Formats: sequence, structure tokens, C-alpha cells
Amino acid sequence: MFNVHSDRLERAHSFTNLPQETQCKSFDFRAFRLVQTMIFTIEEINRNPGLLPNVSLGYRIYDDCSSSTIATKAALALINGNNQSVGEKCGGSSMVSALIGGGSSSESIAVTRLIGPFRIPLVSYFSTCACLSNKEEFPTFYRTIPSDYHQSKFLAQIVSKFGWTWIGAIRINNDYGNFGMQAFIETVEKLGVCIAFSESFYRTDSREKILKIVEVIKKSSTKVIVAFSATREMRILLKELLRQNVTDIQWIGSEAWVTSDILAPEDNVKILVGTIGPAIRRSEIPGLRDFLLKVNPFPVPDNVMVKEFWETAFRCSLKSGSVTSQANDWAEMRRCTGKERLEDLQNAYSDLGIDGSTYNVYKAVYALAHAFHNMFACEHGKGPFANKTCVQHPNFQPWQVLYYMQSVNFRTKNGDNVYFDENGDPVGTYDLVNWQLNSKGIAQIQAIGYYDGSAPPGQEVVLNGRSIVWRGGQSEVPLAVCSESCPLGTRKFVRKGQPICCFDCTSCSEGEISNTTDSIDCFKCPVEYWPNVSRDKCVPKGIEFLSYTEILGIVLTTLALAGICIAMAIAIVFLKYKDTPIVKANNSELSFLLLFAIALCFLCSLTFIGQPTLWSCMLRRTAFGISFVLCISCILVKTIIVLMVFKTRIPNQSMLKRFGAKQQRLSVFVLTFIQGLISALWLVIAPPFPMKNTRYYKDILILECDTGSVTAFYLVSVYIGTLSCLCFVLAFLARKLPDNFNEAQFITFSMLTFCAVWIAFIPAYVSSPGKYTTASEIFAILTSNFGLLLCIFVPKCYVVLLKPENNTKKFLMGKEPSKKL
Repeated sequence: MFNVHSDRLERAHSFTNLPQETQCKSFDFRAFRLVQTMIFTIEEINRNPGLLPNVSLGYRIYDDCSSSTIATKAALALINGNNQSVGEKCGGSSMVSALIGGGSSSESIAVTRLIGPFRIPLVSYFSTCACLSNKEEFPTFYRTIPSDYHQSKFLAQIVSKFGWTWIGAIRINNDYGNFGMQAFIETVEKLGVCIAFSESFYRTDSREKILKIVEVIKKSSTKVIVAFSATREMRILLKELLRQNVTDIQWIGSEAWVTSDILAPEDNVKILVGTIGPAIRRSEIPGLRDFLLKVNPFPVPDNVMVKEFWETAFRCSLKSGSVTSQANDWAEMRRCTGKERLEDLQNAYSDLGIDGSTYNVYKAVYALAHAFHNMFACEHGKGPFANKTCVQHPNFQPWQVLYYMQSVNFRTKNGDNVYFDENGDPVGTYDLVNWQLNSKGIAQIQAIGYYDGSAPPGQEVVLNGRSIVWRGGQSEVPLAVCSESCPLGTRKFVRKGQPICCFDCTSCSEGEISNTTDSIDCFKCPVEYWPNVSRDKCVPKGIEFLSYTEILGIVLTTLALAGICIAMAIAIVFLKYKDTPIVKANNSELSFLLLFAIALCFLCSLTFIGQPTLWSCMLRRTAFGISFVLCISCILVKTIIVLMVFKTRIPNQSMLKRFGAKQQRLSVFVLTFIQGLISALWLVIAPPFPMKNTRYYKDILILECDTGSVTAFYLVSVYIGTLSCLCFVLAFLARKLPDNFNEAQFITFSMLTFCAVWIAFIPAYVSSPGKYTTASEIFAILTSNFGLLLCIFVPKCYVVLLKPENNTKKFLMGKEPSKKL
């Protein structure tokens, strides 16, 4: 069964008279080529002594006029003979052993449902509906053309490969179009593609329906359209688009029409150049072209199909005189002379260049021939049927042929392996074709790639993208997106109530990046990284610490070194004038120890500068605490001595004797040892350690020292504060003692400065971010140390160096008038 005509004259039936025969129209050259291919193949098999020896294949050909109804009627006629009624034939064997057809999925569905109960195999060369792979519903169906499952997968990969995410869909409203488009949409949506519109129609629909579809196409924001349609329907739609001058569409066609010469050459150029789509894989059939060119109606005047082919191809009449053809659309035709040459024709009949349906017919006939051959080659006693029997030639049944169809496996003359899978389908293979302009300005079809369904996943499609010509002859891939791609550093924000392909782009939030185009989500950078300016890459955060090389670090280092130098200079002065009354009166041993402790405190401040390490973190906390306690201990002992000296003037020297030099040293040692013990426990239990602080700045890592044990830190701090307060209280009580150069006064001022600095340091420490926290701590250390130097030692140095006349015991004891402080 072949679609020798692509249309028919519909007649209204009154149900009161016998219906008239349906008259077919629109002769299809490609379908007639398929008819001739079947005849050529059967004659080739009959000449082959190695295939079906002593058996000849016969055939009957019916034109189903692209109608499921006529196809069903043709199938009944083939099964039962030429009788119009079924009659007694239903009780006997079928007139045919197998059927080849139909020309569309709808026809094959109708026919295979009809002949299925009789177990007659049907081999289709052009029915692609994936629904026909269901063996439970269609157990007798086989085909030599791939299922639409592969075509849909192929089309989806093409759409995805060119970055199209917003496409239109048009389908023929029958089984082929509906099932094919459904499979395509399901596949393509998994790849993130959205359907802008989906329209269906059939050739019998009103013109208003076609106009509505054209209007949808014109208003759509996408100009890339996938069309699952047959040739006849596409011709109707394309003509209307041409009429309205809608020629800017990038068509993605299905195999049913993409290789068809469906419009006049000049119209093809306007609307079809740039069209791409899968075509059935073709292969050269030796001898077929010569066979096709030998067709002639004069030797066989009774062959109706050949006669109509000749008249249609050459626009002439084989009847005498000027006549009117009812089969064709021309009113008057000239007389055929018999000198017409098929070689001069340029139509689908002689064009074997790209259409693979010819090869599918060739394989279908050979598949049945090999099934018959295997069936007749069965050896008795080794057969597959009951009691290991074989068929009885020529008395065999169609169901026995059906049994052997599943095991068909052979190679064609071109080396192609032909077999059917468990669903009766062949391996999915296609050529990808493109409508291009040749040097003469005529649209022609070029192969630009192929699809192999047996290839590993991801390698099925091979494409030569550089050779593609797009709509209107352009070289750039057309765009088909609802929204422009979101660049790096942004993410998709789907518009409410619209498909996922329609979206806006929003920048990633602070601390997040997206490093892929059209990213759905942004990702947070790791803790030690931060987005760059464009927010498409995580870069290491900036590192901040108080460095020796920056201005603040240089200033603080200079002050610390200056403080050390001043302490050393005062020590040198005291050493030089150690025998003078003012130096003796201030307990030179404690003074030297205090100067040493102050120098250590200045030196400890340097450990706060530079990149924190484990050793510097442990040293800065513990060494600072111990050296500060040493300072405060010395000052405390000096204050106690001042008070005791005052008490001895009452007079009673027993208290001063009990607190001599040894007791003084022991007091300083014990007080400092307690701090050292706390610090040692601190280092053992949970020592300070370097850490990266991210609390203050999101894009900067602050390198600082963590205190480790908070309890130990508070113990050290509270101990220093307790000694400082005690020292301040004692010095304050002794500030008005009657000496002209009262040591308690200077200690009071020094401790007042010391406490004021550290009280002010607390809010500054808390509020200062990053490296300025460390700087404020260093500043507090330096300021308190300079306060001790200035308040305790500078007045003495002033007297020693600039007022030597006051450096007498008499002056210090208050025997000479002096100005009270």
C-alpha cells in the first residue's frame, strides 16, 4: 500500500444510495518512486538464486490516497481478494502472506489493528509513531524506518545544541503529529527548553484555522518553530505564510516533509532556505535509477499508475485529442508523443539524492524475503513449531511468517545490517539536512550531520555546524530565547506565572557567586574567600594585621624603641649618680629593677606588631602580664617603703627593719611569681593562638590572637588590676607626707595615669575594628609605661641633672623651704 495520491475528493454520503468510489487527486511522484522501488526489489530477489530458490514473490499494489479509511479497505481487499464483501474468505487463509505499508502512522495503526487478529505481518517503510512500538497493542507491526522516539531525541538535541530555549511547535492533528510532538516536548523540556506555543491542524480544517495559526506565528516572540507534519499539511501552511509574507521563520522539520519538494522552486527559496531537520538515512541502490528511467506507459497501456504518472509528469494526455484530466488539476492537456524523456525531469521521482524512504522500501521487501527464506530453509525435525515441525510449502500460514520476522538479520549489498529489536524497530539513524542555495540560486538539500541511536550516550549526534545556512541565507545562528542569558555573577529569577525560560536576572547576594551562565542559584564562598567585583569567582579575602611596614606600625615601633632608650638613659643617669641623696632616697635597687621592668614592657609591645604566630600570641599575653606585674610590684614595694619611712619618724624603726632589702626582693619575687604561675597554667591548659577574625569585615580576614582560656586571661588581668589599685590607694594615702620630694606623690600621679589609660583603653579596645584593636592595646601599654617614666623618674632626673643644688639630704628632709606639690 502506497500513498500514490496525497489527497482525495471528499464526497458527502446520503446513506440512501450506494456510496461512490473515492476519487484520488494530487499525484505524488515520490510515492510512485517507492512503488517502482518495490517492483524493482521483488524482481531483483526473484533473479537471485541464493535467496528463495525455486520460489517467486508476487505482489498486488493498492493506492490508499493518504486515507486511513481507504487503507483499511485496501487491506481487506488484499486479504480477501477483489470481492467487496468479506464473505467466506474470512474462514479460509489470507490471499497474501504479508503487507508492506502504510505511508503514514495513522494508516498503519488502522491497518495493523485490522489484520492483527489474523497474525499477518505488516512492514512499514514510513510510519514513525512511537506508539507502534507497543507489541502488546501492535504485535504484527514491523518497520524499517526509525521510531519517532529517536527523531524526537534527535530534534531535542539539535534545539539544545544551538541554545534555543523558547520555540514554537506545530503538528499535524493525527497520530504521527500528536505522538511525535508529545515525545519531542517531553524530551526537550528535560533539557530546559520551553514551548512558546503549540498548534495543531489537519488538511481538512477550515481556512480560519490556518489563519489563526499564522497569526499566532506572527505574534510570537520566537521565530524558531519545530513542525511535526506531513507534506500535504506543510504545503497548506507554507502557502498561507507566503501569502502574508511571513518568511523569517527558522523551520525545524520532521522527516516526513523536510526532504519533500513541497513548493515551487521560487517559493522554496523564499521560505525554506535555512530549514534543518532529520532525514531518513539513504543508501545507493545499484541499478535502481536505470530501472526508474525505463518506466514507460506505451509498452503497458493498461497500467493505470504508470499512465497517470506519465501524464502528470509531462503534462500531456495519452488519449487522442485535447482532453480534460480528472485526476489532475489542469483543464487542458496536449497529446503525449512518446518521445518524452524521464532523464529531463527534475522532480521527486528521479531525485534519489537525499530521500531515504526508497531505501526503506528496499529493506522492507528484503526483510520479508529473508523471513520466507528462513522459513522454507527449515529442516524437518528441527523446526520451531509443534513436534519440531516446519511449515509445509506452499501451505503455510501468515502467523508462521510472523514468527520468522523477529529473527530476520541480514546485510544489504551496501553492507548495512538489517534487523528488528524486540519492539519491531530498526536502529535509529538519521541524516541531518539543511536547505541551502546552490550556485544557480535554487534551493537544494545538503547533509550537514547525522544521528546514530546505537552510539554511546552523548555521542549520538555528529554535526558540521560551520556548513549550516540559516533562515534567509544567514550564517549566524538565530536566537530563540524568552529572556537573555543571565551573565556570570547573577542568577535566574523566574517571572511569576510564566514558563521557566522567561526570567529576569538578579545579582548574587553579598558573599555569593555564580560562575555559570543562567545559574539558578548563587553559592556562598568558603570562609576564607570572598567574591570578586563581578561576583563570578571566589578570591582569597584580604589579610589584615598590624605590620611593621605600615605607618601605624612604624610609629608604634618607634615609640616602643624610644621608650626603651629613655629607660636605658634614666638607668645610666641613676647609675652615674647612685651615690647622690635623691637616688639613694628612692631605693636605687628597686629603681633599677623598675626601669628594667618598664623596658621589658616596652619590648613586649613589639610582640603585638607583625603577623600573629603561635609563639608571638603566647609571648605577647604572658610576657606582657609578667612584666607589668613586675613593674607594679616594684612600685608597690616602693610605696610601702615610703609609708614605713614616715612611720619611723614617730620614732620606731622596728617596722623598717622587718621590711629590709631581702623582704623587698622577696615581695617583688612572690608577687611576680604568682603572675608567672597563672601564665604557665594558661599556656598549659589553653594557650593563646593565632586566628582569622571575620566578624568586623566580610571581605577581610583579620589576623589576631585568640585568648585561648578566657578564665586565665581574666585572672591575669584582674591580678594586674588588683595590684594597681592597691598601689594607687597606698600612694594616695602617703601623698601629703611632709618631705619636699615625696616619692608617694610621684607614685600617685603615675598610678593615676596608669589607671586612667587602662580604663580608657577598655571602650577603645571594644570599639576598634581589626588591626586598630591591637594598635589601641599597644598604645595603652606605651602610654602607661611613659606615664611611669615621666611621673616617677623624670622629676628625679631633672633634679639630678638640672638642679644639683637640690640634690641634698637637707633639702629632701624638708629643712629648706620648698614649694608644695
